[in-house]
Amino acid sequence: MDDMDFSRRLLEQFVVVAEERHFTRAAERLSMSQPPLTQAIKRLEKAIGVPLLERSTRQVQLTPAGKAFALDARHLLDAQSSAAERARRIAQGAEGTLRLGFVSGASYVSVPRLIGMVHDNLPGLRIHLYQRTSAELADMVRSRRLDVAMVRAPLADPDHLDIRLLHDEPLVCALPAGHDLASRDDIVLADLRHQHFALPSATALPGLSQLIYAGCRAGGFEPRDGGRADSLMGMLGLVASADCVCLVPREIRDGTVPGVAYRPLAADAPRLQTLVISNAARDDALVDRVMALVGRSA
Repeated sequence: MDDMDFSRRLLEQFVVVAEERHFTRAAERLSMSQPPLTQAIKRLEKAIGVPLLERSTRQVQLTPAGKAFALDARHLLDAQSSAAERARRIAQGAEGTLRLGFVSGASYVSVPRLIGMVHDNLPGLRIHLYQRTSAELADMVRSRRLDVAMVRAPLADPDHLDIRLLHDEPLVCALPAGHDLASRDDIVLADLRHQHFALPSATALPGLSQLIYAGCRAGGFEPRDGGRADSLMGMLGLVASADCVCLVPREIRDGTVPGVAYRPLAADAPRLQTLVISNAARDDALVDRVMALVGRSA
């Protein structure tokens, strides 16, 4: 294999081609002409020694090796950016950028609350937000692609993470506004045994999925499958458009979904914990400050 320096520019070029699957569109995004881009990718393939792309007259497809290289190239670019940003932040003290990840359901109350708290105490700090699943956020924190993340308990793999409880909250029942149960002050879980549920994907929302199944089983029944979604808004969409109910974190009531009513569950309501995590091996005074703020607010 020829020696070759995988510069940031070359990695960016390949990643853009992998995303666009089209050399002309990729060249436009990169503000360059197509022939030099095509030659750069050919040199990259020659240096690596395997084809990364399958070309046709209409489109470009990634080979299996190309898919793997594109993923690794993105990680390398993220790591380079993270290293530079971290050095600038340490040199500047409280100035710089905090990369904050969050799960979708935390965007209504928890994320604004944490951002407000950080801005009140560290006004020179910029925040970049990234929405992913809890498992993805944990991996990004471990690999230092994120500084801090807000996730749902339980975490499948808590290793190498500093974990702080932000708050826990009861689940509430979301149901069509015209549903018979919508007129009640509160709902007992057992009242839902004959209802169809909009259920969360066990892959995308594992903590909520486990909590709902455990709560229903404690109420003496298995939830009937009325549809599944990989986001809370998807679950509420099913409730609004179909004859089913779902259990969601209380804070999501602040989101507006027409046709959906929310009712508290009685004393048997399952509770969902929101955690703030960072890398346990971090050496970053700024992240230490943010985690200390979380500890004081819990």
